[in-house]
Amino acid sequence: MRTPSLSTAILSSLVLGLLLGTGLNIINPGLADLISVWIKPVGSLWINSIRMTVIPLLMSLLLTAIASNGGGSSTAKLGLKTLGLFVLFVAASSLYTFVFAPPLIALLNIDPQASAALLATTSAATVSPDSLPPFSDWLIGLIPSNPIAAASNGDILPLLIFTALLASALLQTEAAQRDSVTSFFSGIREAMLVLIGWIMKLAPIGIFSIVYPLAATLGLDAITALGSFILIASGLISATIIALIALVAALTPVSVMQFIRAVAPAQIIGFSTRSSLAALPATFTAAKSLGVKDSVSGVVLPVAVTLFKFASPIARTSGSYFIAALYGIDLSTTELLTIAAAIGLFSFYTPGIPSGGLLIMAPVYESLGLPVEGIAILIAIDLIVDMFLTAANVTANTATTLLLSHYTSSTD
Repeated sequence: MRTPSLSTAILSSLVLGLLLGTGLNIINPGLADLISVWIKPVGSLWINSIRMTVIPLLMSLLLTAIASNGGGSSTAKLGLKTLGLFVLFVAASSLYTFVFAPPLIALLNIDPQASAALLATTSAATVSPDSLPPFSDWLIGLIPSNPIAAASNGDILPLLIFTALLASALLQTEAAQRDSVTSFFSGIREAMLVLIGWIMKLAPIGIFSIVYPLAATLGLDAITALGSFILIASGLISATIIALIALVAALTPVSVMQFIRAVAPAQIIGFSTRSSLAALPATFTAAKSLGVKDSVSGVVLPVAVTLFKFASPIARTSGSYFIAALYGIDLSTTELLTIAAAIGLFSFYTPGIPSGGLLIMAPVYESLGLPVEGIAILIAIDLIVDMFLTAANVTANTATTLLLSHYTSSTD
């Protein structure tokens, strides 16, 4: 008898967790909460097991990609192509939202009384731009004074900058010395991949343990509270996932089903954990199964998980349009375009704080006269939208890595 694939097992555990959690929340909330208490730690243990591999995997991928085989100039070219493609994709997602989100949100029939009641809930949950760290602090922090502390604190972008500089410096050393360092990190990389393989075998259990407590807590509230906007935002994001899959099939030899099978585990992990970083090991495995060389994925994926937020402009821009409609504010075409462009640009800078991707919009709201308090509403419903957002980001990370691999191998 044929055993089910890992993708099928993970998807089944996701659906089972959602159905069982929601069903018990309706039938017996007390029992649902009791089971959550015992199951939730299992999910946390599984997530921690993934996260413990991320730092060594990122460093070993990037260092070996740059320092091995004297690939300094080719890696620099790949880095520039990567950043250029990321900017192009973010610009496309921003323009897509500008075109499609306003007419969809205009279809909503927002009851003034319901709107007033909803807005009243923001009084106790105000959002202030003062809660954002200054941009200058973020900029200064890009060069870590202590790389070990950066690794310990999970400051990924500064750590990657240090790793890239270290790898570039290794290119200027003697071959024997350089090879000893790259051999060490190659061993770390291969060991991490073996460890990730063990962890992924437990993915169905981990995913169920994450999703069940979430569904048991939310119940049907996740569907009824602000369901119209959640449906629009999630639908817009889901459409881009389909578009990315079609783009890959059109521009590379990889078929639709081949790409879907490869990326599904990473998508589900991203959807469940709401973290592209947690899905990185599975994303790397997906890229490898699609024929992407380590020298390409080792450069593209670390940059992608730190800078590339493909779906963020879709969720945040449509959310801003929704807040304007909720407050009865009519936005001009210029204002709609300004919001889309600003949020697209700001997507490359997301502070490492809870709901940082939403809080970063506060200056945009203030400059255009939108109520900053409305961001609190978006934070309240961000849970579900962020699941779709992360799944789309993981898909985009894999798709751009595959496209860059195909293009680079065809031209370089």
